[in-house]
Amino acid sequence: MTTPWVPRASCTDDCMHAGMAPLGRRPVVALRVLLRTMLALALLPAMPLLAVPLPGRSHLQRGYCRLMLRALGVRITVSGGPIRNLRGVLVVSGHISWVDIFSIGAVMPGSFVAKAELISWPAFGVLARLMKVIPIERSNLRRLPDVVQTVAARLRTGRTVVAFPEGTTWCGLGYGEFRPAMFQAAIDAGRPVQPLRLTYHHRDGRASTVPAYIGDDTLLASLRRLVVARRTVVHVQVESLQLPGTDRRDLAARCQSAVRHTRVRHCGADHALAA
Repeated sequence: MTTPWVPRASCTDDCMHAGMAPLGRRPVVALRVLLRTMLALALLPAMPLLAVPLPGRSHLQRGYCRLMLRALGVRITVSGGPIRNLRGVLVVSGHISWVDIFSIGAVMPGSFVAKAELISWPAFGVLARLMKVIPIERSNLRRLPDVVQTVAARLRTGRTVVAFPEGTTWCGLGYGEFRPAMFQAAIDAGRPVQPLRLTYHHRDGRASTVPAYIGDDTLLASLRRLVVARRTVVHVQVESLQLPGTDRRDLAARCQSAVRHTRVRHCGADHALAA
């Protein structure tokens, strides 16, 4: 059953086909899948190390996420402004896939706000618990203030928290608007917000929907698309740090403007940023 406050992407199967690319010869694809699967499985036993409070744990987390991306056939590039060594920063980004967790973790690791179902996923659910993911039930609006309070509390203690203000995943060719609720946590804690722009590409630079996780997609189907594909490149653009101010709608609009360059593109149509 749908609820009116739950964000829904307008992405369809046509979006997925538009961002695909040829896989190559069958023997090459089979070898590619075998190697990537073996590498990813070899990294899984090391996940508990991410929860150990060792000096330099953030460096360990970044390194692990980069290795996992590489194992899955994803290369990462980073550009834009410097990543400031600040405590208690709310990191926000558009949301395309579960791969975003590793992509952001490779740059600015922290606690993620993610849908509650993630906790029950095999392997990834373990990683989610180890990394102290803050679960959110998108269909239960009454629990949203508790999630915002939890995020604010972690920001006050100097923890980095990552949230996806669109509230749902999009294909990567279209995007949704940033919802203001989660930005209230930064205002309550008096902490800055770091917008990141994530885009996925094929080797030739074309936009890719291979990592997308939308609609009725399953984790297994999404994983399969990723490991059979040729190299995927995720580009992380570090935008200007935003001070919290006092108005969450203004803060959401500023961060959306930084990430989307003042426009939100829905699949099938472009819409100017709402006032």
